[in-house]
Formats: sequence, C-alpha cells, structure tokens
Amino acid sequence: MMKQKEQLFIEHMIRTNPTSPRLRRARPVSQSLHKARKSLGQNFLMHTRIAERIALSAKLSPDSVVFEIGPGTGMLTRELLKLSGKIIALEADHELFETLQTDFANEIANGRLELVYGDIRSFDIAKLPKGYALVANIPYYLTGEIFRMFLTAEHQPSSMTLLVQKEVAERIARTKKESILSLSVKAFGTPKREFNVPRGAFHPAPKVDSAVLSIRDISRRQFATASEEERFFNLLHAGFAHKRKFVRKNLVEAGFGAGSIPEKARAEDLPLSAWLALMKV
Repeated sequence: MMKQKEQLFIEHMIRTNPTSPRLRRARPVSQSLHKARKSLGQNFLMHTRIAERIALSAKLSPDSVVFEIGPGTGMLTRELLKLSGKIIALEADHELFETLQTDFANEIANGRLELVYGDIRSFDIAKLPKGYALVANIPYYLTGEIFRMFLTAEHQPSSMTLLVQKEVAERIARTKKESILSLSVKAFGTPKREFNVPRGAFHPAPKVDSAVLSIRDISRRQFATASEEERFFNLLHAGFAHKRKFVRKNLVEAGFGAGSIPEKARAEDLPLSAWLALMKV
C-alpha cells in the first residue's frame, strides 16, 4: 500500500509540478548542458527518487556487479553505486563518456566504477563477470534486441531490471494474451512490472509513459539441450505466424504436431507450459 501511495504521489508531482524540490530533481552539471541525441534514443532520467526506486527494485547486494547500459548523465549510476560492489557502465555517446570520466573520477580510481566507451550492439557480453546484474534505462528502439542479446546469451545475467515503455512491460508481465515477446522472456526468467514512470520524469519527455520491468531467476532450465531451445522458438514463430488463424492450423501448416491444443485456441491464449509441452512432442 505504501509503494502504491508513493507511486501516485510521484506521478502527481511530476505532472503538476515537475520542478518541485520534493522530487529531488538534483542533477549533475553535465545533465543540464548535454543535448539529447535522437540517433541514440536518449531520454535522460531527471528525478533522483525514481533512480533510487529503480536501484532498489534490482535487489542488489554489496557484492553485486552491475552492468549498466547507457549511464548517460549518471543519475542512475550514482544510486547503483550506493547498493552494489561494482558498476561496469557502457556509454555510446563520446561527449557523455568524457564527462562521466570527470564526474566519477573518484569511483573510477578506486575501482568501484569501470567506464567503457562503445555500442551495446557490438559489446562482447562474455567479458562480463559471472552472475552480473543488468540494470539500465535503455533506448526504446533497442528493447527487443537487448532482451534477445542477454536472455539468449551463453553468458546470461542473474537478473535484469530495465526501464522500458509501459506498454512493453505490461505485455511481458501479464498472464493473459501472450505474445512472442512475453513467452520468450518467460522461457528464461520471471518478469514483473515493478512500477510506472510518467513521461514527465525524462528530458526530453518521450511520447509514452515508461515502467520498470524486472526479470529474475534467469536460466536455461526449461531447455535440456540447444536443439530444444531452437525448437521452442521455431514453434512460437510458427504458432503466431497468422494471427487470424487458430494455432493448431498454424502449427500443422508449418510441419509441427499440435498435441492436445483445443481446435479453436489462438496462439495468444496458450500459456508457457503449453508451448514447452509441444516442444517435447
């Protein structure tokens, strides 16, 4: 109940008085000077309280190693440093990378922060330490690619806590009306929509609201072999290939067995357990 009240308070204050000191909109100097680059999908988080809640949602420990994609102005980075042992932060904006080196000079010097310049799409995940946690405010246009990169990687994170579009978080975390994306995530871990973040919490403000999505207990325990994993995803794509058709017809046309799936079931109506059972057929 207290979290719900705080959520409503934050949303109300951001919409009615985004400059309120009660939201602790303190920023590094660099944040007020840097112009967001559309090509990088930059929307800077402006409120410290929200950054705190994201860091807390990640359930870190003093021994945790966190990988942060796009630290930007360092708003979330500062909160993550308070709760974890080390941060490895990857920044694709060279100007921000240089500013972060200055802003976090002490943390870099004492080994608490490792700052890396580069694009996540060409980053070698295998370089990260075992058991790392992924926590980030990610560019919307890279959401699907980041899910795929980390969940299907041989070197998976122990958990993921990401700031994404509200609609995407809801679609992944809900228990009804599944999609390829929601089932793909659930096959590897347990998703949960932690809390919503209104668009006014960012600069520049995006056109839609956001939400924090966590994925815990990430593993490949659902798949005994690599071929099972491949078959699972082939089934998903076949089952969702033609939304107007019933899923049995889609699967049979693609050369798969349909097991005991009801004649008039749609792909979106089948839970993860049904797809995993089909994978074994």
